[in-house]
Amino acid sequence: MLRARLPEARIGELCALDRGTDAPPLHAEVIGLAADHAVLMPLGPLTGIPMSAPVRPLGRPLTVPTGDALRGRVVNGIGQPIDGRGDIAGAHRRLDAPPPPALSRPPIDRPMVTGVRAIDGLLTLGVGQRVGVFAGAGTGKSTLLGQLARGAGADRVVVAMIGERGREVAEFMADALGPEGRERAAVVVSTSDEPALLRLKAAQTACTLAEAWRDEGHNVLLLMDSLTRYARALREVGLAAGEPPGRQGYPAGVFAELPRLLERAGRTSTGSITGIYTVLAAGDDLTEPVADEAMGLLDGHLVLSRELAQRQQYPAIDVLQSKSRVMHRLDRTCLPTQHHELAGRCLEAVASYEANRKLIAVGRFDTADDAERARTEAGPRIWSALRQGNVNDTLAETHARLQAAAPPPDSPAPGPTP
Repeated sequence: MLRARLPEARIGELCALDRGTDAPPLHAEVIGLAADHAVLMPLGPLTGIPMSAPVRPLGRPLTVPTGDALRGRVVNGIGQPIDGRGDIAGAHRRLDAPPPPALSRPPIDRPMVTGVRAIDGLLTLGVGQRVGVFAGAGTGKSTLLGQLARGAGADRVVVAMIGERGREVAEFMADALGPEGRERAAVVVSTSDEPALLRLKAAQTACTLAEAWRDEGHNVLLLMDSLTRYARALREVGLAAGEPPGRQGYPAGVFAELPRLLERAGRTSTGSITGIYTVLAAGDDLTEPVADEAMGLLDGHLVLSRELAQRQQYPAIDVLQSKSRVMHRLDRTCLPTQHHELAGRCLEAVASYEANRKLIAVGRFDTADDAERARTEAGPRIWSALRQGNVNDTLAETHARLQAAAPPPDSPAPGPTP
């Protein structure tokens, strides 16, 4: 954080600080105003900044390049290339675009095929939906994101890696994303050692790139890892600007900014942004402030279970705790009529099996209800059908696998005797 005497400064204005050497100036953003000074947050390390450094307001906010020149490129939190492939030419856009007006949003009426069986079969997503992936450490979150980036039915992909370990960025690019995923994706990276404002801007830059493609008529998939680290960057900036801390140290401004960011995704009359945001559940606690707030703001949630990961069930999506809030609407408009019925039978079978799993393990499960027995015995088959390696399935392949594993439909109750 820096303080400077800038009588005409405005919130969000970009400033340049002269280092007094041959080094290029350091940019900073005005994040707060006091009686006799402005509060600035730097967009880089403060090394070499003298006490007497002149501060020049630039009279404009931060902007980033957008468009197809970003395909296959890796940029930092403020849109500067970091992949060694030269500068990026494209129309520049501001980072603080407002969300589309509520009444201008068309309804979500098309499925987003992801290639992930557990999602497409039981938790079907829609084009323009916003979903949270709630996960603790070591549950396969990065692998799932890479699978979505490669196999989802989108025209363009934007991946935001916010507060990530530096070591994992190259690994994600090479292993999880791969050449086929990188070919149609723009990747925004801000590692954990960078200033809080850069981590915050990385999320806004990713949204801006996705919005530019959406306005060109594309269906865009936005993958943000993670929303929690974005909220932590907001906390650092808010506390530095003088906001009083609230729940677990988060100022109230954090919970005002989260919906502004999330509402930028969705459908418009020209295109769509389908947003998938990871949320770190520390200690698998879904009541943590950011996780609790995100679950109420998003259109669905995918919960990755540590227990399923320990059973080598990947992707470790707990289909009983997860929910897609637009799946029923999709069933009414565009999915096959048997889709919802098949998903319901599979979920009932998994629930019955999980409720009796301990009894089954010790040989004590017994029931006289043939339908209940059929559902319970189908549980392991369904888990096996949902187990998936680093491949993607079509919707028809997913339906065929689940149909083969699901229990038969319950027989209708007999009518009254004539």
